[in-house]
Amino acid sequence: EQGRHGVEQAKEFLPDLILCDIQMPELDGYEVLEALRSHPQTASIPLIFLTAKTEHQDFRRGMKLGADDYLTKPCSVTELLESISSRLKRHAVLNLRASTPPLEGVQVASGDSPRMDSLTSLPTKVILEQQLQRSLDQSSKDSIVSVLCLNIHRFHTINASFGNEVGDRVLQQVADRLRQVVESEALNGHLARLHSDQFGLILNHLTEMEVSEVAQTLLAVLTAPYLIEDREIRLQVSLGITNNLNSLSSPQTLLTQAETAQRWCQKRGASGYRFYSVSLDAMEVERRLIEMDLGKAIEQSEFQVYYQPQVDLGTGRIVGMESLLRWSHPTRGMISPGTFIPIAEELGLIVPLGEWVLRTACNHAKRWQALSLEPLRVSVNLSMRQLQQDNLLERVADILDETGFDPKLLSLELTETSVMQDVKAAIATLENLRKLGIEISIDDFGTGYSSLRYLNQLPIDSLKIDQTFVKQMEAAKGAEILSTIIEMAQKLKLHIVAEGIEDEKQLQFFRDRGCHAMQGYLYSPPIPIDEVHSLLSADRRLQLASA
Repeated sequence: EQGRHGVEQAKEFLPDLILCDIQMPELDGYEVLEALRSHPQTASIPLIFLTAKTEHQDFRRGMKLGADDYLTKPCSVTELLESISSRLKRHAVLNLRASTPPLEGVQVASGDSPRMDSLTSLPTKVILEQQLQRSLDQSSKDSIVSVLCLNIHRFHTINASFGNEVGDRVLQQVADRLRQVVESEALNGHLARLHSDQFGLILNHLTEMEVSEVAQTLLAVLTAPYLIEDREIRLQVSLGITNNLNSLSSPQTLLTQAETAQRWCQKRGASGYRFYSVSLDAMEVERRLIEMDLGKAIEQSEFQVYYQPQVDLGTGRIVGMESLLRWSHPTRGMISPGTFIPIAEELGLIVPLGEWVLRTACNHAKRWQALSLEPLRVSVNLSMRQLQQDNLLERVADILDETGFDPKLLSLELTETSVMQDVKAAIATLENLRKLGIEISIDDFGTGYSSLRYLNQLPIDSLKIDQTFVKQMEAAKGAEILSTIIEMAQKLKLHIVAEGIEDEKQLQFFRDRGCHAMQGYLYSPPIPIDEVHSLLSADRRLQLASA
């Protein structure tokens, strides 16, 4: 009935999740949220606004205050249940990470919060927050307290590739290198292990320029090779940075800001650092909006499948099509797959989306066969979550039966990273898919860890050379690396496809080295289904220089 009573009830019952209106007497929804977030027992309870206030500034205010979702009335039961489900799942994951289980080397005294990490001998997040509060209390008006959040990119693939013992030793060496820099007399900073592959740092009395210099030093130190059991392992790391000059800051706020900056820094792919800014909050809001719209997009059929031709480098003819998911939003226009697919992965929506793409591509490809002089293969990307499905084989077989598409003309593409999650399980799944007659292809080859170690064990037929290597062809040793990859794939008798071909020089490079096929803007960008039919009917061929 009114906000103050709601806050009292929340403190008494400590619910798993709160649905809250905004327009209420005494305390409105925004004030309720602030009251809950300021109380230790209710600070982490997921809260979803359910309100008739539909203005964008209302939404932004709610999300900036820390709401977990914002639904406008009227909303469907399905939409509400999806929101509740995704928030509870995310909350469970955050609780799991925060607990830092003993397998990751944390000592937990009975009844107490974890204080020291036994694997790295570093303080845990609890201690770092306490130290950060002391630094803030002792700082003067103009003195700067900087907080850095450091994350190792795709650390799980190291454990998957080399084993947990090697992964633990990598973390220990990372901690040792961090100590040498952060706890030196020159900096006298504070360091902690926040989660399995994430570290937190506090630096006092440094300007932003000086913190930038420290960040550059850390990147150089941490990305230098790690030699473990005669293996040379290289890491990519990202750093997010904030300080107490951004706002009136609590330890939790500063750590959240540093994590936000780190997360957006990591999206760039390569190692680097990034300072927090309020614009990142707007980007976080945009991400939440996309989360809210994704469920509706599936129900309202806003997705399309585009296709990029794959061309034979001997004849210049189209021999296949790669299917690519596109989202045509009714008000935002085309949304980049790089924006929405990671969110779909996180929310678990990638499984129904992936099945829809497979079914659609099989239906389309069956109709293509009458337009081409030879059978055309269709490639469909298989996500990490789909690969981990217990019933994946049955789902693929059902779709093939339903569409009547010849499995010998279907190629399932997996990223190297997804295979490395659980190599033994992946091998078993891929072998069963091949028994159906399906071709298996490894996409983005060379961008993950330890490909060479498992490449000859994987039941694969085709290898796609990632376009990042193609773009670096002119760089030092770029051509040599490509030539080595091609030669290795040829020895393994794999079909080789080069993607991202944009000019004649790149085309000729791969033709000269015996690659079988290419795809890229030199021949065609991804195109919608009606343009595919026109392209196949015209039998347009790639112009190839005589050998």
